[in-house]
Amino acid sequence: MDLNRATILGRLTRDPEVRTTPNGRSVASLSVATNRVWINQNTGTKEEKVEFHNCVLWGKLAEIAGQYLSKGRRVYVEGRLETRNWTGQDGNKRYRTEIIVDNMIMLDGPRGNVGASESYDNDSVPLPSDEVIEEEIKVEDIPF
Repeated sequence: MDLNRATILGRLTRDPEVRTTPNGRSVASLSVATNRVWINQNTGTKEEKVEFHNCVLWGKLAEIAGQYLSKGRRVYVEGRLETRNWTGQDGNKRYRTEIIVDNMIMLDGPRGNVGASESYDNDSVPLPSDEVIEEEIKVEDIPF
């Protein structure tokens, strides 16, 4: 049995970009920064390294992210790693590894209030298909 699972807790580096596929399904792209802090054993100074993670959300999760997330907000995401490749305009092969998110928890409340969190998930986030899934999101359904 194999396992492809990524868990990230960090801050958004930019507002989510939400688009709609030709068949009407929502898709959002966002970038999450995580950092690691340690003490350099040789110098005794505190050092930090930041990693940036590209995330893709589909369907209702994409719509919620676009509506409620913004740059600087803390977010917890879970999903699977997927690497795409393509040939760039210069003829070189390009690669991009992304987290295809199926669970998201917004850790800051509205306007960055610490302590408030909301969790959303998709049981199984499929890749885009010709099938159109119609889900209506009402403000009353959002628990905050």
